[in-house]
Amino acid sequence: MKEEKGEKLVIWGRNPVIEALRSGKSLEKILVAHDSHPPKDLLKLAEERKVKVQKVPRQKVEELAGTKKTQGVVALLSPIQYWNEDKIIDKVIKEKGILLVLDHITDPQNVGSIMRTAEILGVSGIILPKERSSPINEVVVKASTGAVFYLPIAKVGSLRNTLEKFKKKGGWVVAVEKGGKNIHEIDFPFPLALVVGSEGKGVSKSVLEEADIVASIPMKGKITSFNVSNATAIALWEVFKKKEALI
Repeated sequence: MKEEKGEKLVIWGRNPVIEALRSGKSLEKILVAHDSHPPKDLLKLAEERKVKVQKVPRQKVEELAGTKKTQGVVALLSPIQYWNEDKIIDKVIKEKGILLVLDHITDPQNVGSIMRTAEILGVSGIILPKERSSPINEVVVKASTGAVFYLPIAKVGSLRNTLEKFKKKGGWVVAVEKGGKNIHEIDFPFPLALVVGSEGKGVSKSVLEEADIVASIPMKGKITSFNVSNATAIALWEVFKKKEALI
């Protein structure tokens, strides 16, 4: 069974979820009730399609489906079709553009706001990690004011590996993090991957090691950090200005 709720499509029941996997639908994740034992076919297909399966309380499954007749399984269908990471990399390289990398940002409101800014400022593509990242759900769609439908977006298993590929093809990596060079003073090289991290942990150490440049936003107030969507907007504006000056 399936039910459309705004931009979110919820599929429940073992066979419907299996068929969704077989058909190649873009699934955000599959939620399985703790007390349920999903078929091996379902788990195998999910692994092959690289769709995350998460154990949750049965109440959560039933709340999402809006029914108790779930057979303990519910899948969230993405409102967008994800791109292949290699195609996004090639696109950014060809355009000498901007690749925005969101390093484990879990709040959908922030992700949506970031994507709205990214679309307005002409970002060529966005990379998200498959683990510990907000799903592209109805909250993201709303916060982005629909920008997600115009942006090439890919989910990847390893941000570090993706950035290594990008650099091998001629790209540069800039991480936005404390302790770096004043972002206003940087002559950004293109094509460029701009990496922003979560509010709590910042850019991951393994990702930071791939950075050619660490850029910092100067702050003079008593509050020591920006909201991540605000920080990303400032960083993207600085990069956008430098890119426009080259045209």
